[in-house]
Amino acid sequence: MFTSCQDEVTEITQPDESEALAPASELTSLMLSTSSLDGSADNIIDKASCTAVKLPITVEVNGLEIRIDSREDFKVIEAIFNEFEDDEDNLDIVFPITIILSNHDEIVIENRDALEELIKDCRGENEDDDDIECIDFHYPISFSVFNTDFQIIDVVTIENDRQLYRFLKRVRNNEFIASLNFPITLEYADGTTVDVNNNQELARTIKEVKDACDEDDDNDYGDDDFTKERLDKYLVACPWVVYEFHRNDISLSDQYNEYALNFKEGGIVVMRARGGDVLTGSWSTRVTDRGALLKMTFENLADFTLEWIVYDIEDGKIKVYEVGGNKIILKRNCDVVIDYTKERIENYLQECLWRIARLSVNGADNEKDYIGTPLKFYENNVVKLRINGELVQGTYEIGVRNVGFILQITLDGRPDLKLEWLITFLEPGLIKLANANNKMILERHCPNADDDLTYVDAVLINGEWEVAKYDDGLVHVVDPTENFKMYTLNFLESGRIKVTDPNNGVTAGSWLAYRNNGLFLGMYFGNNAPFGELNHRWRIKEITLNRIELKDLNANGGIERILVLEKKA
Repeated sequence: MFTSCQDEVTEITQPDESEALAPASELTSLMLSTSSLDGSADNIIDKASCTAVKLPITVEVNGLEIRIDSREDFKVIEAIFNEFEDDEDNLDIVFPITIILSNHDEIVIENRDALEELIKDCRGENEDDDDIECIDFHYPISFSVFNTDFQIIDVVTIENDRQLYRFLKRVRNNEFIASLNFPITLEYADGTTVDVNNNQELARTIKEVKDACDEDDDNDYGDDDFTKERLDKYLVACPWVVYEFHRNDISLSDQYNEYALNFKEGGIVVMRARGGDVLTGSWSTRVTDRGALLKMTFENLADFTLEWIVYDIEDGKIKVYEVGGNKIILKRNCDVVIDYTKERIENYLQECLWRIARLSVNGADNEKDYIGTPLKFYENNVVKLRINGELVQGTYEIGVRNVGFILQITLDGRPDLKLEWLITFLEPGLIKLANANNKMILERHCPNADDDLTYVDAVLINGEWEVAKYDDGLVHVVDPTENFKMYTLNFLESGRIKVTDPNNGVTAGSWLAYRNNGLFLGMYFGNNAPFGELNHRWRIKEITLNRIELKDLNANGGIERILVLEKKA
């Protein structure tokens, strides 16, 4: 019997027999290995990469009883093991436990002897094994199942590795004929993805990368088994930004967040503090029984000056700690500029438009006043703010103070911007500024470099629009869409929205389509009723030549409001 689950209609292209999975084919074997259980994540507990312990379980680590509910708890075991360099570490499992095998079967184990017997055939620490861990399938995927006349009799949807492995075992046993429905997506170990469109592409993609990553089949937790050479190469590849910082059990994240470190060849590390101050220190690494160690020394920065244990390395992130409540989390950012200059900042500002993503003045959030009104910095210290399609001109200056670089903006009628801003963080696409009680974030906007934005702009400026639906999530006697009846909207290329009311009166607004982890349309009409209610940065849910659906989402991704614009006939 087959079970299939399809929420949506899947369009199936009738394949020929050559596209069916052969029971003994290389592709079937590669897919089986990719869907096999990777049991290396919990090697710190069972010391076997071909099995996994089903959580939760209870263990005793150096005499301390710990309940392990998730993979995050493996770090607790590692931290206890690493607390002292010269002690003997012991871990005892409280039996019975359930073990998951590489074929995803489960078996109950009553004692240590039974566990040792089960795992004795596993490959040793960091030895080659059959499972492929450097690439994974993005689920769901589906298979067409055929009778002997090669007619489709079912479509089976696969949701996870366990289901895929068991399905492929039935293919291998000649229980039925099946072919994979393309395209499908796979994810590499570094998080990037690739789409494949046929059996040949799939086999080639898996083969090319099956040995291209560190499978971390050692018996500790995390990828801290780097050699010194590999760790050094990893550190110097790009700058690193401080994401979290604790010293002596005190959180100093607010003080050190967004500090950037650049580890250079020759043992030199350059740190850029918030505000632009640059400090130079030294760094070195070594590998001991405690794991990989990173030593940093700064003459005038004692908080960083320590030999840190590298206890967890993910792609793009390093976590280090030392006993006594000391911890740093660093995130890789190849775009961060450590040693920027006044000239570099000026050139950077002049590259594109900049939209005001956040503006807090004396505790009040004022960024809504700047929706759809980007800034443009020119040579000769000229800055222009685009409001309702008109450019308001002012001046700007990059200055150097004891605390770092500052950006001073002067725009008549805009006191919120007419301040001396300290540049606290700068990278391609983002500038963070602050002074006493104020904060501002500028995000770069280069519409001509984004094909999606070019399309959105072209659709908006082509023709007249009307509000077809406005749902604010509240209960009304009269549909709020009626408030916008008979109004016409024209999105002009200048960034102005021309609003014509039923009596042919005209008001103006501002608009800007931009990208920020998705496509957005910012619109601002000031206090002009009824359109002032639409002042918002709307997420573009769907766009065609004649219809645009926009949504206002809350912090949890829930829908607060829906706005639909349709092209007038």
